[in-house]
Amino acid sequence: MEEDLPPWEAPFVVDVQAVESERHGVWDLYVPDADGPRPVVVFVHGGPIPVDLPVSPRDWPVYQGYGALAARAGLVGVTIDHPLHSYDAYPAAYAEVFGAIAEARTDPRVDGNRVAVWAFSGGGPLTSPLLQQPPTWLRCIAASYPVLASRPDRELPDGFRPIEALTPGFQLPIVLTRVGLEAPPIAKGVSAFLAAVQDHGVNIDIVDVPHGHHAFDLTDPGPESQGAVNRALGLVTAAISR
Repeated sequence: MEEDLPPWEAPFVVDVQAVESERHGVWDLYVPDADGPRPVVVFVHGGPIPVDLPVSPRDWPVYQGYGALAARAGLVGVTIDHPLHSYDAYPAAYAEVFGAIAEARTDPRVDGNRVAVWAFSGGGPLTSPLLQQPPTWLRCIAASYPVLASRPDRELPDGFRPIEALTPGFQLPIVLTRVGLEAPPIAKGVSAFLAAVQDHGVNIDIVDVPHGHHAFDLTDPGPESQGAVNRALGLVTAAISR
């Protein structure tokens, strides 16, 4: 476990050939070598994160790795720096993410009607508006080791509580990557979300990482982590390529 490295130095667990990204304001674009517009996966980092980090998330190896992995799979990857610096910043962070998606969808290399949003850790609550009222262009929601519920010391703001946002009418596929060594408060939220999924009859694929810690994709190198990332990407790819 490479927990001693800060996230802006920790290598991505999947050995993927780098893809040079294009910078567009607060978001980066990873474009595959393919003809015609391609489906897009938008990777949404977690938080809250300090304002004064030496390296912003889209320049961390893990998100550069996800962007490259998407492009190598024939998809367009998008990574975003959003301002989730405190729990009351979820509305501002969502506005930044939604704006970046809107801009990316206008790129001629992007199929703007086939979009997946993939959130990580504390970015999980940012899926709430999409769960409650999915846009017509959304094809899949993915979440890795996500925060999905409030904790005693951290109350999620109104509109950013995924369990409340999920409704019986939600019909898009969800891909959830769950780690076996998750922090208990986060694991409790994941279990509550899965119970809501079952109650509402929502379609979900679960990718388990039994020996994985929170942020396994930058802390736990090895075949189990690599396999989980690749399986999750395969499920997302299938969902948005139909």
